[in-house]
Amino acid sequence: MTLLQPTDRGLSVTFLVLPDSSLMSVASALDPLRAANRMAKRDLFSWQLASLDGRPVRTTCGVEIPAGLALAQARGGDLFVVVGGFNQDRHIDRRVIAELRRCARCYGALGGVETGSWVLARAGLLDDRAATTHWEELEDFQARFPFVEVKPDRFVVDGDILTAGGASPTFDLMLHIIRARYGYPLALEVASVFIYEGTKTAADAQHLVSLGRLSGDEPRVAEAVRLMENHLDEPLTVAAIADRLSISVRMLDYLFQRGLGSSPGRFYLRLRLQTARRLVLDTRLPMQEVALRVGFGSLSAFSRRFKERFSVSPSRYRKTQ
Repeated sequence: MTLLQPTDRGLSVTFLVLPDSSLMSVASALDPLRAANRMAKRDLFSWQLASLDGRPVRTTCGVEIPAGLALAQARGGDLFVVVGGFNQDRHIDRRVIAELRRCARCYGALGGVETGSWVLARAGLLDDRAATTHWEELEDFQARFPFVEVKPDRFVVDGDILTAGGASPTFDLMLHIIRARYGYPLALEVASVFIYEGTKTAADAQHLVSLGRLSGDEPRVAEAVRLMENHLDEPLTVAAIADRLSISVRMLDYLFQRGLGSSPGRFYLRLRLQTARRLVLDTRLPMQEVALRVGFGSLSAFSRRFKERFSVSPSRYRKTQ
């Protein structure tokens, strides 16, 4: 029986939580299972939390999560999920990779949340499989692991491999598991516990900007922002964006001012520089490459704009953060 076939049998899950993970991602993985047990009035899910060494794990917000066992003590079950966040390169060594490969033989299915997908890929467990990771890492993930079919989806299920891009997609993935195994009514009850509408599908793309109600209130602004997201390396002119939306530049400016309190050009530049900031902090890419990825053909122009936005040059920003 596969993980996502209808069944009355319970599911045992081991979550390996890495240091510098998001508390929200951990909660999004655990709480839907807890709520499913409560609503079903029986233990459909059992779980245990593991850390690399068995000691509590410090999350990005400073809250420590107690672990019931060390990775080396994980002995098997139905599903093994790696929850990762920042600095995964710092926390993963050859011993951890070896343990993950052992776990792959002991569990029926594997999962990766955020950079947990990176960790599985580093162990060679995603080769020739479809997978996703957090949108900030998708491009670099694809470059580093050419044998993985990288998708920009919120979450991806490829047989016995499950990956999710972040906290909200992880919640969606857990609802998907509940729905597939125990039926739609239970999944709806769990979603209702958290007052969660769950309108996104697995294949919905992850976006740089979460627009929330703006997508419904002013879809033309939402479409313009999506165009900007998709053209960071070769920025469109404001006139070109307006033309694609079949409106005037003046109307586009009015809509942005009303909806976002900014002109389209200023918002676009801010989006590019925020992306540059992430690349400066979270990668070791040369500054020239960072500049090109966010649409600056000149390193000096990029550095000038970056300093205007963050009050420090990109190279110094990387050194001091």
